[in-house]
Amino acid sequence: MFHNLHIIRFLALFGLLGFSLFLLSISMATPEPIPSELIQKEIYSVWAIPPDEVITRVKKLMEGLRAEFEGPQFEPHITVVGAISLTPEDAVKKLKTACEGLKAYDVTVDRVAIGTFFYQCVYLLIHPTNQVVEASSHCCEHFGYNSSTPYMPHLSILYSDLTEDEKKKAQEKANILDDSLSGLTFPITRLALYKTDTEDKTLKSWEKIAECSLDPK
Repeated sequence: MFHNLHIIRFLALFGLLGFSLFLLSISMATPEPIPSELIQKEIYSVWAIPPDEVITRVKKLMEGLRAEFEGPQFEPHITVVGAISLTPEDAVKKLKTACEGLKAYDVTVDRVAIGTFFYQCVYLLIHPTNQVVEASSHCCEHFGYNSSTPYMPHLSILYSDLTEDEKKKAQEKANILDDSLSGLTFPITRLALYKTDTEDKTLKSWEKIAECSLDPK
């Protein structure tokens, strides 16, 4: 009888140990992937990046304008795809696929112009050649971005909420600071993905996420 009792206890202990190992194996199993709808999305934009020498020149112009009219600091760029909400992984993937097969192209500055809202306060209007417009259209298609207005390529040099008179003064100041902007032509060989929360007018949350080089012309 005592022998049978020992056997029963042993089997119970063995069963308990086996069940514990079973629970442990479940806890260590590969977790299920998080559904895409639960992954937090961010606001992204795609920028065409000017050559380094143009960036240096434009930054000097931007600094001169901010010294008088203030406004946040940002990197010189031409927006190719406007603000769109995506997951980080999807945004980077779309940039890579958009850059595949897209060739470098030239852009030409038309003139210094002023706009109607914060992000288009004062800018360099870019001539909308077929190459410029098609590059944006190509990227917008890959990103699934649909704009409610026609594409107006431009390179902003001042973000600010100015009055109309102040904008005109800033426009005049830009032409004084650099009087040979009209007709300036330069190549676009790089596109960059930036996190651009348009609600953040300080731009402190804006950051470059990825960059890709375009195929030579």
